[in-house]
Amino acid sequence: MNDEKRVRLGMLTPSSNTVLEPVTQAMVAGVPGASAHFSRFRVTEIALSDSALAQFDDSAILRAAELLADARVDVIGWNGTSAGWLGFEADHRLCERITATTGIPATTSMLALNEILAATGVSRLGLVTPYRADVQARIVANYATLGIDCASERHLGLQENFSFSEVEGPALTEMVEAVAAEGVDAVAVVCTNLRAAPLVAGWEAALGLPVYDTIATVVWKSLAVAGADPAALKAWGRIGALG
Repeated sequence: MNDEKRVRLGMLTPSSNTVLEPVTQAMVAGVPGASAHFSRFRVTEIALSDSALAQFDDSAILRAAELLADARVDVIGWNGTSAGWLGFEADHRLCERITATTGIPATTSMLALNEILAATGVSRLGLVTPYRADVQARIVANYATLGIDCASERHLGLQENFSFSEVEGPALTEMVEAVAAEGVDAVAVVCTNLRAAPLVAGWEAALGLPVYDTIATVVWKSLAVAGADPAALKAWGRIGALG
């Protein structure tokens, strides 16, 4: 064990999220020498109101990133999907600011997902979320700017962030199967407080399509940035086969 490279992944975590930490720990457990470390900032609802959008002010996130830097992590990942409705430039800017503040490279769930979609040539994406209709519409519109059609979508109309963690597997499966049946190239489950990642390998086997969960995407990219082999994620679906 002493000969293994130590890899410390730092994860920025919404305060009301109860899923991403255990799922991330489970994924990282299969990577020799790797560990995950978490820093929270307050997020309690997902909506387009001024108060809800203000939760993602960079200053609060940067304070949490500075605490992760104290643990000398190799990478800092924003394990959240807010750029889906704020616009992807928000995540690019955030990563630049995290690195300028801490000296540590940064990535996010959404930037990692978009990198995968671009590399695999996805033009029709099945979009599954727990969000409100207006938030979902923003995500669909932002993907259109990348040339990705998300007309095949399902959402649950939920707003309280904690409630996302209580969505059961059969409801997720129903939504994933519904969008997959509409002729998409891949499916994305966009939310890091849904218990989707453990179901992905089964969905992929049944549907014959890649399914990308946004907890998995940031772990995948964080491992790559930290110099670890993402192939260790192969038990979690096709994402483990991506370079």
